[in-house]
Amino acid sequence: MNTAATESRLSGRIVFTDAAATQVAGLLAGQSGAGLYLRLFARGGGCGGFEYGFEFDDRDDANDLTIHKQGAALRIDPQSYQNLVGATIDYRQDPHGEGFVIENPNEAGSCSCGPTCGHQG
Repeated sequence: MNTAATESRLSGRIVFTDAAATQVAGLLAGQSGAGLYLRLFARGGGCGGFEYGFEFDDRDDANDLTIHKQGAALRIDPQSYQNLVGATIDYRQDPHGEGFVIENPNEAGSCSCGPTCGHQG
């Protein structure tokens, strides 16, 4: 999945906004070590929807999708990619706070109980 043509074709299915790319670039600039990426993962969380996470990573896995934008590199593993197709990864600031926001059309619905819920919906 690492070829430029494949990266372009697949990354078009996930929107990585300018605001998110700028924030990722800033986070990576503040880290020591060359070749770091910010890895995004999305795991099934039951009726609570997906659980998302970010971590700094320097592992090079040929199966990962890497999206390069504005000096930022966002890396997504194949399973997470399947969960994120069609999603928008954004960074927002408003009077209530700031942070990464993932709008994911693959979340069919969720309840407020999160992953502790016994519902296997």
